[in-house]
Amino acid sequence: MAAAAFHHAIGTIQSHRGHGALGSQNMIGSYSERLVCKGVQVRLFRRTCGSGGWRLTTISASSSHSSVVDPVSLSSSNSSNDSRKKSNETALILIRHGESLWNEKNLFTGCVDVPLTKKGVEEAIEAGKRISNIPVDMIYTSSLIRAQMTAMLAMTQHRRKKVPIFIHNESEQVKQWSQIYSEETMKQSIPVIAAWQLNERMYGELQGLNKQETADKFGKEQVHEWRRSYDTPPPNGESLEMCAERAVAYFKEHIEPQLLSGKHVMIAAHGNSLRSVIMYLDKLTSQEVISLELSTGIPMLYIFKEGKFIRRGSPVGPSEAGVYAYTRSLALYRQKLDEMLH
Repeated sequence: MAAAAFHHAIGTIQSHRGHGALGSQNMIGSYSERLVCKGVQVRLFRRTCGSGGWRLTTISASSSHSSVVDPVSLSSSNSSNDSRKKSNETALILIRHGESLWNEKNLFTGCVDVPLTKKGVEEAIEAGKRISNIPVDMIYTSSLIRAQMTAMLAMTQHRRKKVPIFIHNESEQVKQWSQIYSEETMKQSIPVIAAWQLNERMYGELQGLNKQETADKFGKEQVHEWRRSYDTPPPNGESLEMCAERAVAYFKEHIEPQLLSGKHVMIAAHGNSLRSVIMYLDKLTSQEVISLELSTGIPMLYIFKEGKFIRRGSPVGPSEAGVYAYTRSLALYRQKLDEMLH
């Protein structure tokens, strides 16, 4: 919408010197122009010193367009083509799925495909409220329904109101049948990719067994070793080490490049697959990761900046002030949401 307004402008242009794109602070050697047309205000600004590049941002819209238009970067001719330089800060959100029916029954679940309980649904919705002010460009989930339900329910609470859509590439026919032919609809969508590599650790012959009864049968120490050691798998199952091999490899190959290219990513997965990813992000040892616990339905925010992952904690609800997890750029994103939706 912003690009269309720019190319089909009928309105006035006002020049401003010494103001940033959001008008919130002064910048030495900067230049901006405000374009007003058809109920849409667009500001185009460029810093004349330092890194070049134009940035087109919608700062207000008519009542017929209630959604927020994301900023569009227009690179200058001398800018680098290296995707690592497209964005110097991106958000990574990790969410363990809400409570499942087998969590409720205290059963080993592993890779058995079990849905959420009512409490799990509520946890997913609450998680969505906590991340409702954080940008999300791509979503990755496991292939299991409890993680997928969590991701979908969480996104119903996001203030950007984009629609998460699963990408199906199982065959050329499925890919063709699920194709979207509206460019505007595509802009209002978020691709969702399901990957088995992000599945929960496979618990082998323990799957479906009651945890307390299993401890009574095999002994608490043996069951504790199966559950909490790093490299000891349960009978015909996976150890945490084996789970980490597939989960971290997938993260490095598929998700990290998206962050490098400037995309904000959310991952909805499981306790052990996310522990594996966090082990990589936080550079934990095999002994340190054993004591790491993740609660169901509680999002964890990381900032990817200059090739490093920085843990920012868990954001609070959208109506609460002083979110310590936010960085300056995320605070500006939230401010823009407030301005556009109120």
